[in-house]
Amino acid sequence: MRNKVALVLAGIMTLSLIGCASKTPDTQETSKEQEKTEAPAEGGNTDNATAGLDELIEAAKAEGELVVYGSCEEEYLAAACENFEKLYGVKVQYQRLSTGEVQSKIEEEKGNPSGDVWFGGTTDPYNVAAGEGLLEAYEAQNASHLMSDMYRDADGYWYGIYKGILGFMVNEDELSRMGVEAPKDWKDLLDPKYKGLVWLSNYNTAGTAKLVINTMIQKYGHDEGIQYLVDLDKNIEVYTKSGSGPSKNVGTGECVVGIGFLHDGITQIVDNGYGNVSLIIPSTGTSFEVGATAIFKGCKHPNAAKLWIEYALSPDCVELAAQNGSYQFLVIDNAKQPEVAAQFGLDPENVMKYDFEDAKENTSKYIEEVMNALGSAADDRFQTE
Repeated sequence: MRNKVALVLAGIMTLSLIGCASKTPDTQETSKEQEKTEAPAEGGNTDNATAGLDELIEAAKAEGELVVYGSCEEEYLAAACENFEKLYGVKVQYQRLSTGEVQSKIEEEKGNPSGDVWFGGTTDPYNVAAGEGLLEAYEAQNASHLMSDMYRDADGYWYGIYKGILGFMVNEDELSRMGVEAPKDWKDLLDPKYKGLVWLSNYNTAGTAKLVINTMIQKYGHDEGIQYLVDLDKNIEVYTKSGSGPSKNVGTGECVVGIGFLHDGITQIVDNGYGNVSLIIPSTGTSFEVGATAIFKGCKHPNAAKLWIEYALSPDCVELAAQNGSYQFLVIDNAKQPEVAAQFGLDPENVMKYDFEDAKENTSKYIEEVMNALGSAADDRFQTE
């Protein structure tokens, strides 16, 4: 199914970006003096979200600090961190890293993490980290609001905060200029006419790309799924470090066909005004991400980390996403869904059944197998720096 989008849709949306601190490669610190341009989402109820958590709140305030590694988009990350600091008086530092970068960082730190919590990004890297003993289990009170058990780790190593649909984003102007039809399904992307037109994220750094690997293996079977990715590589022009990288280059035409999460495409259309972008859900089915949050084992501020999990599972946090250009479907029952996602024809239930257990057990192995199958092509196309 393809959803062509006109710029007029942007006009019916009233969207505001929350101002965020100046960005540097280093960990950033939110400022209490920085005034927010948007209040916490209407409907978010801090009293309900933290009822019965008075002792935890006081313990978090006593620790006084929290370090967040975020793998969602930076505007949402900044807004979530600034609101936490405002609500609880806990000083927050944050850094935006892809899920693969966070995974590598905490693996290198070997149980002595420099961060306290992980926020956003697909669960496949979370599951790898949990399997390596790098995440701390916590039974969150607000997990009672999750819509399904599929949105949490059974042992409490991570909790879902949103759901995103995997698909294609295409630049209609460029396709028309080239006389090329838009792809309708996964196997269409293997057609030589798309050579040099397709962008995907890096299997080594992006949770989105790891999901693509698992999706192809679950959809086509192990051997055929890996062969699909080898064949797809022949048409890929760029592998971006971040999963949202392809979407950010479709509107300009630098990327003509981007593989990624369709809510990132909505951001480019609604927030950035790229009416030449169309969203495509693969015709034979696609998978989805569950964006998660978790505590790093051995973190320095464990009470503030637990309070963050409770906060992340509340409207006070997740409703900030749509106010900051992130239009994923929310997975807690007391939060307001982003209406714009439905207006683009996206349906969070119109996805294939995803085998989380297989992904949990085998993602690292599958990545290695894909790299080996690509051979020398992987030497210079999949840099992690």
